[in-house]
Amino acid sequence: MASNNDRESDVDADTGQHGGVQSVDRALAVLEILARDGHAGVSDIAEEMGIHKSTVSRLLGSLVSREMVHQNSERGKYQLGFGILRLASSIPGRLSLVREARPVLESLAEEFKETVNLAVLRSNYAVNVDQAMGPSTLATYDWVGSLTPLHATSSGKVLLAALSADERDRILKETGLPARTPRTITNRKELETQLLDVARDGYCVIREEFEIGLNSMAVPVYNHMGSVIGAISISGPAFRFDPEKAPGLLEALKQAGLQLSAKMGYSRR
Repeated sequence: MASNNDRESDVDADTGQHGGVQSVDRALAVLEILARDGHAGVSDIAEEMGIHKSTVSRLLGSLVSREMVHQNSERGKYQLGFGILRLASSIPGRLSLVREARPVLESLAEEFKETVNLAVLRSNYAVNVDQAMGPSTLATYDWVGSLTPLHATSSGKVLLAALSADERDRILKETGLPARTPRTITNRKELETQLLDVARDGYCVIREEFEIGLNSMAVPVYNHMGSVIGAISISGPAFRFDPEKAPGLLEALKQAGLQLSAKMGYSRR
């Protein structure tokens, strides 16, 4: 077993700084022990990891504050907390979103003969993660994987409208409101007014803001917590596609959003 001096060095070998990678590695080791054993005390963990109990106590204290670990009040032992479940629950949702969306997108594309996309928020952009092409689609551009500006696309505005004011402010300060076309909204006050309408109405329409000659409409997709996790949009050439005048489109798009949301565990109350 390593000596106390070797074991208790809090200097990270990779960074040369206290904490850092070494602290992260130790915290993960604690979680792995608890996942394997179900529960463990400070002494048990310290013995297995070869570090002082005071160090384990500090690690556990940080993990408890993040709800990653919970202390059993009766025996004083620790076990994994609900924070782990919260993190883990996001994985299957993200993995299944595209799979569950496929028939929904294809049905819309077939019914309205235009391009249908599924987008999610990534960093400061909307990224298209799946696409279905309608039989009337003129172009064959594949939008999957494309990062598009939040302020100039219907999906982006749906995602923006769902963010907290602070998060939205941070993103827009970082990205600005660059004009993609002469129709792009570049005034912050005007954009915020539109986002209020989007949040209230449950959909967004843009006309040639992202690309001249392209119109689109988008609706949100919710998860089991009622949070917006994506947006379904339908787009087409402006000369023939006016989203708000297409018979039955708004209702069908909203129903598609709710259908996919239900598959993600969402339930309207």
